[in-house]
Amino acid sequence: MRVAPPIVLAPEERFELEHWSRGRSTEQRQVLRSKIVLRAAEGRTNNQIAEELGTNPNTVGLWRSRFVLLRVEGIRRDAPRAGAPPLPASLVEKIVDTTLHTTPKGETHWSTRTLADHLGVSHMTVHRVWRARHLQPHRVQSFELSHDPRFEEKLVDVVGLYVNPPERAIVFSVAEKPQMHALGRTQAVLPLGGSSPEGRPHEYTRNGTIDLFAALDVLTGDVVVEFHRRRRHQEFLAFLSTLDRQSPKRYDVHVILDNLSAHMTEEVQRWVHAHPRFQLHFTPTHASWLNAVEGWFSKLERKALKRGSFRGVPALQRAVREYVTNHNKEAFPLIWTKSADEILRKVRKIQRLSVTGH
Repeated sequence: MRVAPPIVLAPEERFELEHWSRGRSTEQRQVLRSKIVLRAAEGRTNNQIAEELGTNPNTVGLWRSRFVLLRVEGIRRDAPRAGAPPLPASLVEKIVDTTLHTTPKGETHWSTRTLADHLGVSHMTVHRVWRARHLQPHRVQSFELSHDPRFEEKLVDVVGLYVNPPERAIVFSVAEKPQMHALGRTQAVLPLGGSSPEGRPHEYTRNGTIDLFAALDVLTGDVVVEFHRRRRHQEFLAFLSTLDRQSPKRYDVHVILDNLSAHMTEEVQRWVHAHPRFQLHFTPTHASWLNAVEGWFSKLERKALKRGSFRGVPALQRAVREYVTNHNKEAFPLIWTKSADEILRKVRKIQRLSVTGH
């Protein structure tokens, strides 16, 4: 039978241990270690101490032995833990190079296990290297480069409206969400349970479509919406008229929008000429990400539409209006965090990568 080593405390050691065991600001693990040693010095066994303190006998044995070897300093710091040895630099370089510049036969990207089998190492070794180098071959992000010859000019103009809007002016980010489908589920939706997510049937019925016109007020975060059956210049002019009526006459109105043909007809130009306080600002082609209201559309889809079930277009419209009402109650100004220079640097980097491939 193994016998726990006896402990005899010097007066200064007892004083410090008692101070730690009672200290309200002392870490709980330090309190526990101090109590273990104090009880050991009173002659208690490891099992007795473990039962009194509600811990494990192995824990008691560990800190009792640490105190015998290193005294107070032994319980002041954590016991050393075994860690994985560092990987050879050549192996790390090989894993990174293979991940970045090759693919497995017949597949588009490596997994930890396929690369581990290919290199003759464990999949946890590959995982360690990927995590340290922030490599995630399973992830992909999409992009589309704009070839607009006035890309930089339009970018600077739009970002300037977000970052430094004109005085005595309203800035609207405007776009359409076409062909919103009123989808009805063919079976009942199963409610969220304690151990299961909400269940939705795969099949659905199409109960009509509607086009949504929306304008995000950059200065307040409020959103104005309007529904139309079509997305022509006539409907766009009707929405501009709505914005005109709802905007105080003493303010100029700047409208940020994409290059949809319905936005650039002669009828639209005549309307803008007849309403001189309105000024249209077009985003570069293939740069919808620059139109702030597109982010609001994504939230609308994710929070109100994607998991909804609508028997018809009126039900879909009610859901959108309810979401808009709640959004506007808690709306806050748009905070645009990227300067035009930062965006241009990133775009140029993507352009270089798309040409060179690395």
